[in-house]
Amino acid sequence: MKTPFERLKINESLQDALMNIGFKKPTDIQERVVPGIINGQDMIGQSQTGSGKTFAFLLPLMHRIDNKKDEVQAVITAPTRELAQQIYNEFLKISEQMPEEEQIRAKAIVGGTDRKRMAEKLKSVPQLVIGTPGRINDLVKAQELVVYTANMLVVDEADQMLDMGFIEDVDHIASRMANELQMMVFSATVPEKLQPFLKKYMKNPKHVHVEPQHVTAKDIKHVLLETKHKDKLTMLLKTAKDFNPFFAIIFANTKKTVDEIADAMASEGLSVERLHGDIPPRTRKNIMKRVQKAEFQFLVATDLAARGIDIKGVSHIINYEFPKDLDFYIHRAGRTGRAGMSGICASLFEPTDQHAVQKLKERKISFQFEQYKNGEWIAVKQREKASAKPQDSVYVPKPKKVKPGYKKKLDEQKKKLMKKNRRNQK
Repeated sequence: MKTPFERLKINESLQDALMNIGFKKPTDIQERVVPGIINGQDMIGQSQTGSGKTFAFLLPLMHRIDNKKDEVQAVITAPTRELAQQIYNEFLKISEQMPEEEQIRAKAIVGGTDRKRMAEKLKSVPQLVIGTPGRINDLVKAQELVVYTANMLVVDEADQMLDMGFIEDVDHIASRMANELQMMVFSATVPEKLQPFLKKYMKNPKHVHVEPQHVTAKDIKHVLLETKHKDKLTMLLKTAKDFNPFFAIIFANTKKTVDEIADAMASEGLSVERLHGDIPPRTRKNIMKRVQKAEFQFLVATDLAARGIDIKGVSHIINYEFPKDLDFYIHRAGRTGRAGMSGICASLFEPTDQHAVQKLKERKISFQFEQYKNGEWIAVKQREKASAKPQDSVYVPKPKKVKPGYKKKLDEQKKKLMKKNRRNQK
């Protein structure tokens, strides 16, 4: 029987597995990259969060892996333990629907797990390795994981790998793999600093950029909550209580701020957990399990939780502060409004955030402005402020009496003021 997934060129068992777990048809990114990967083509894929990117690389790898060969054939790297574990879980969803004789052995290899136990598990050689670059590289260097037989490498969230300093580990892994290596790179952006790495390993890659119809899901409501002249943490506590969400993620930019928010919420009796880089790996894993079981109402996190991680049932996102990299606003908002559900992305707004908001408006994000009045948030019209003069524009009054050479002096005076302005703004 024909299925909507037949045009992906994947085998019938994979097609049936996708139908059995409830997928109706391929997404745009899947249609555009899966056949090319099956044909052995190097691939650079760019698409928004929630676009079906994970299956875009999992499906062709599972199609191509020979489960009769007792060797590693493909490696998938992800920048965080949580994302690597999520990819592994997506693999299991498909694998469990496959006939037993066609199933593939895969191992999740992430930091924070006992190294000796991991090495013991690898005595049963996996055909697919999914994990974080640091831990995979450690095991490869210790010769506890052999990857020279593998000719397929996926680098997921490559721009985040670059930001977090993991590209060197990925480079070391790639250098130990088969000479004829097929590389697939998936990334929200492809920064210039990534180019040397791509050119080193990729041969005439196909670059697929799926332009989003909406920068964020169309059913997400973007709200600005004015906090002018008010204590920001107090406003956040009021907001959290008023929203009373099914499940909310509160984002902050630093680990210290996350801890301050989580401590304040806990002292108010709110059901809250925190997630950032200093949380021990075992605790982080336990928190993610509890998230999926909806055992608490609020998760306070750094942007560690914003990229790629699929947390079901997120009704609200609350930005305690805008991220310095506005791409992360898009990733944060993408944690809600998933799978056709609606969601709210609310941001505590101060006058200094106006520039960030304007930049996001230029990306076609429409905001609703609200103020806290009489114990609730009320929608109001935002008064547009006159735009400031550009930083390099300075006004120097023209002297009443014009003296010889005044133009030259005027120019020198302007230059001094401009230099002073720039110095003050650093």
